Amino acid sequence: MATELKDFSKLCVHTLTTKPWNLKQCIKNFSAAGIHGITIWRNVLEGQNLSSVREMLNDYDLEIVSVARGGFFPSVKKEKRQAAIDDNLWAIDQAFLVRAPVLVLVCGADPKQSLEKSREQIKEGILRILPQAKNAGVKLAIEPLHPMYAGDRSAINSLEQANQMAEEINSEFVGVAVDVYHLWWDNNLQREIQRCGQNGNLFAFHVCDWNVPTRDFVNDRGLMGDGCINVPQIRGWMEDAGFSGYNEVEIFSDKYWAMDQKTYLEKIKNAYLNYT
Repeated sequence: MATELKDFSKLCVHTLTTKPWNLKQCIKNFSAAGIHGITIWRNVLEGQNLSSVREMLNDYDLEIVSVARGGFFPSVKKEKRQAAIDDNLWAIDQAFLVRAPVLVLVCGADPKQSLEKSREQIKEGILRILPQAKNAGVKLAIEPLHPMYAGDRSAINSLEQANQMAEEINSEFVGVAVDVYHLWWDNNLQREIQRCGQNGNLFAFHVCDWNVPTRDFVNDRGLMGDGCINVPQIRGWMEDAGFSGYNEVEIFSDKYWAMDQKTYLEKIKNAYLNYT
């Protein structure tokens, strides 16, 4: 059973959750709302002085939980695979410069080749960027995505697959990000979370909800309590497996992006305490 959430000490919000805000607005408003953790998406880091970002986080007493996202390794074209490696090396540098401990990997897929081939290229890509991640002290979190994204966003579609890859690579710098939106349907989820925890590979935990009906498979995620995911149950499995990190609210939602973002942030806080 999940521990009762009585405060916001383990609440992290992704900058893309409040997409209308720029990075400075996210930092200021998260802090003012009593939120202590932030995961920064790379789109809001573009054009930023990364040392200044680090100073701003310190000034507003925010802990950076991770940077999102790297990955997208597979392609039938060699030059695209190399471009992905180069981009991931830059993402590691970005994470290092803002002192983020984790870079989340959305691993990618290419519909012009088999899932097995894409998985081979994902593993190869992670192995190629791993030395720089080690040197920077930045961990790499493989995030399995829902099977509906298998064609082009990720060939890693279950926690079992992510566990297998992390175990094959066998590095303390490679683990897994568990996102309830992508994994709630899996009847082996509890077992695989336990397996992941036993190997020390639980690096991140993302929360939101699955709306019924879902009108858009990218930008119609729900706040916890909006839909059908038993988030507290999955959080309990995470805690039983030894996870003690932040609960990261990651919501892509045209509906919530269209509303006043400060009002939305209060809704996040309420959903966090009551439905997470």
